Amino acid sequence: MLVKKINAIPKINNIRLSLERFVGNPILGPDTKHQWETKAAFNPAALYEGGKVHILYRAIGETDVSVLGYASSRDGLHINERLDKPVYVPRESFEGANPHRPYSSQPSGIYVSGGGGSGGCEDPRLTKIEDRVYMTYVAYDGHSHSRVALTSIHINDFLKHKWNWKKPVLITPPYIVDKNACILPERINGKYVIFHRVFPNILIDFVDDLDFDGKSRWLVGQYKIPTRILSSDWDNLKVGCGPPPMKTKYGWLLIYQAVGTNDESRYKIGAMLLDLKDPTKVLARTKTPILEPLATYENEGCKYGVVYPCGAVIIEDHLFVYYGGADTVVCVATAKLEQFLEHLATDHKEPKPQSIPVHPETQSFEMPDSVVGFCDKCRRVRVIRNPHHLILDMRHAIQGICPVCGSKITVIVKPKSGIDEDMAPRQMKTKKEGKQKK
Repeated sequence: MLVKKINAIPKINNIRLSLERFVGNPILGPDTKHQWETKAAFNPAALYEGGKVHILYRAIGETDVSVLGYASSRDGLHINERLDKPVYVPRESFEGANPHRPYSSQPSGIYVSGGGGSGGCEDPRLTKIEDRVYMTYVAYDGHSHSRVALTSIHINDFLKHKWNWKKPVLITPPYIVDKNACILPERINGKYVIFHRVFPNILIDFVDDLDFDGKSRWLVGQYKIPTRILSSDWDNLKVGCGPPPMKTKYGWLLIYQAVGTNDESRYKIGAMLLDLKDPTKVLARTKTPILEPLATYENEGCKYGVVYPCGAVIIEDHLFVYYGGADTVVCVATAKLEQFLEHLATDHKEPKPQSIPVHPETQSFEMPDSVVGFCDKCRRVRVIRNPHHLILDMRHAIQGICPVCGSKITVIVKPKSGIDEDMAPRQMKTKKEGKQKK
């Protein structure tokens, strides 16, 4: 059944790489029977597991709060199941949760995106790593800066619709609008890779674990995939990740959304190939959009001229991209995978793939054997206990506790030259240096 339906999609044999819209779009829309999704059902995350596509979509109803609904499809095109209650709702103050009124929040502010002026949980992305499904999403409290939040659920609970989500935490700093976050499904050199967006670029961070505390440890944006620079480029104003990148033999396939200065009111979709061993390097990038808002359902709704991808899956030899249309409905577009990838890798190759650090001075660091710092409470120099590395004001730092009084000690590190002399009385000796001296 799947092969018959998809083989009817026209072949891509022109110079311009593109996706083909499903003739049955939109596949999901607002539902007036459920108060929580009467106005919009859009921006869908997608996960292919257990023989079907699981879709978590952003929904807005009578309270103007964004919640997440669930639907699934066995063939990737037609909806076979749709739950009548939201599967994820605001629980924390940073999501606009209000215990006195379900799914309500503060008055709408200047950071409203795609409706939902009363805050909530927006634009989810799903990544399965081992036995957990991780979800990143935009947390908006209704009045302050939008930030990225992270939660997870065991895969068995997810498949059984037991929505035992882990307590969410913020992973981006305050006072910065950060969106479009997703997690690579594999670790690179033992580190998790998180993509996100601070205007106008895609940012990339490598982290040791996903155990954020929501208080002091944030994504910093170590590397970037920038907008293009020519005035004629279609993606020269802002770019952001769509779904989590998908592994192929050509590289990590990243579907992204972008806006250009020549068409500032319309969101379009493009594609990139990232290096399998170093996903900060862009091997190929579409010179033109692979999908533009041309259909009626992409131009009539809460916001006209929007195709906004949040989910994508590979089923057999086909690519399915799930996107929001006009901030109102859920749609899907497809392509023959091998043909799509070969075209992208061959005709849209980047001339000089390179890794671009956001702040070069923060990219190289090696933890020393021991670190000393000045304890303000003891008024003495101490060897720091339990030291760990972090970035402060885009500089390397080591933080730990005083072994005598337990106070926190922070030491700023100078690039390439050890401890900042203004912050500590003597330099550090790295493990590598110690071995060389032996």
